[in-house]
Amino acid sequence: MNSQTDIRKVAQAPRKHPSRPILRERSVLTTEAGPLHAKTPMGFSLIELLIVIVILGIAAAVAVPMISSAASMQIRAAGSMVAADLEYAKSMAISRGQMYSVVFDAANETYEIRDPNNAVIAHPIRKGFNYAVDFANDGRLDRVDITSANFDGKTTIGFDYLGSPYSIDGGSSALNSGVISLQAGGMTKTVTIEAVTGFISVSN
Repeated sequence: MNSQTDIRKVAQAPRKHPSRPILRERSVLTTEAGPLHAKTPMGFSLIELLIVIVILGIAAAVAVPMISSAASMQIRAAGSMVAADLEYAKSMAISRGQMYSVVFDAANETYEIRDPNNAVIAHPIRKGFNYAVDFANDGRLDRVDITSANFDGKTTIGFDYLGSPYSIDGGSSALNSGVISLQAGGMTKTVTIEAVTGFISVSN
């Protein structure tokens, strides 16, 4: 009886194969949709690329207006300054009863206010300085160019004791058309002086 039991145990015992490598089953996680294998890095996904593109677009949208806004602010300031300086020259002519002029030099981006003796007047606020404006050397206006200053073909405009404008070049004659053109970063401003009345306006 014991010998038969031993024979059955030997027959049922698993056979060993020492020369054959043991293969272990690979564990695979499964879901209802199918097997789920471990992912290996494959680079950026489409969503990640879209996020990067959106971020770059936002950065560009912020940077470009900042650059252009500097030129925009400068040209607005320059237009207002030129108009104010012309008004000051006119008010000096009216209050003193004499001809005062504004001489423009578009090539050097400058202009200055002169008295009846053709001397540059002193600046009323900046003590010790002449009333001369230099866009190229003024950090607040260095983006602005004086593209032209035309007063009936002359570069100097004067105002008489009534505030009426004149084109001046050696002699003087009543102004028919006076225009100063400014440019900065693709934007323009035009300062216009009307004949007879000397009314000064600024437009795009």
